[in-house]
Amino acid sequence: MRLLILGGTEFAGRAVAEAALARDWQVTVFHRGRHEPPAGVSALLGDRTAPDGLGLASLADAGPWDVVVDTWTDAPVAVRDAARLLAGRAGRYVYVSSRSVYAWPPAPGLAEDGPLVEGSPDAVDVPYAEAKRGGELAALGAFGEDRTLLVRVGLILGPGENVGRLPWWLGRIARGGPVLAPGPRDLPLQYIDVRDLAEWTLDATERGLSGAYNLVSPSGHTTMSGLLDACVRATGADAELRWTEPEAIAGAGVEPWTQLPVWTPPGELHDAMHRADVSKALAAGLRCRPVAETVDDTWAWLCALGGAAPQRPDRAQVGLSPEQEAGVLGLER
Repeated sequence: MRLLILGGTEFAGRAVAEAALARDWQVTVFHRGRHEPPAGVSALLGDRTAPDGLGLASLADAGPWDVVVDTWTDAPVAVRDAARLLAGRAGRYVYVSSRSVYAWPPAPGLAEDGPLVEGSPDAVDVPYAEAKRGGELAALGAFGEDRTLLVRVGLILGPGENVGRLPWWLGRIARGGPVLAPGPRDLPLQYIDVRDLAEWTLDATERGLSGAYNLVSPSGHTTMSGLLDACVRATGADAELRWTEPEAIAGAGVEPWTQLPVWTPPGELHDAMHRADVSKALAAGLRCRPVAETVDDTWAWLCALGGAAPQRPDRAQVGLSPEQEAGVLGLER
């Protein structure tokens, strides 16, 4: 298979590139040159945000490819311009979208036919959900329904994470001592290991799948306790998880998801983030590795980097300050 990845040097795109190389695919990445691409790929340089499509010049005479994988998260016009350019030189277009495209609030157990936010392939500066929906429409407009695969991911974890959610928990637990553990312990979580995302996407491409798929683990693949206990084991730290009720956390003014990454209290937000219907993806071969493997491998990757994970410049840093944590736990600092 001849694969073009628009991006391919960080997190999800890099995982797809590495998984494709392991299958002996011919892989080309198109990127801005800010990060080193994986060894073994061909690289084309360009900036798809450049005006008038000038940043796509290196793609103009390249190819052909069997499939394009696009992980773009910003202005839909960038997806539109790239997809139009490639429609005659690529067989299929895979757009890594998001479950954020569903109209808020998504009902528990929402499947792929749920109501969607408004979006436009011609939009430039719009919120994340509308940008992802606009990207979907851009891909569909250029390649059509039969040649477009929309991978609607949820929370992505694993080695290479540049948002900071699992790296923050590992770093905090590695410091040891009393750790604010947001309850309830058996709160079900739903996420996808980036490598499982990559493997499923390539499998789906080989099978010629099209249409939209929610791509996260089944709800309850692990729990909040399962995740944090795995962090304690992976780091070997002398950490004491102090389980705290959601009401106490809310009363202290601590923000779920951002200050306590991954976690949302039971209710509307949790239902939206951690209770999607993924039966379609499971029927199409989705396999999710155990949480311990995701945590162990992310910790090993962090240690190899010296403990500091890369941070996407377009995302705010996550996590709770030591002072806030001590205040919730009633500790003196």
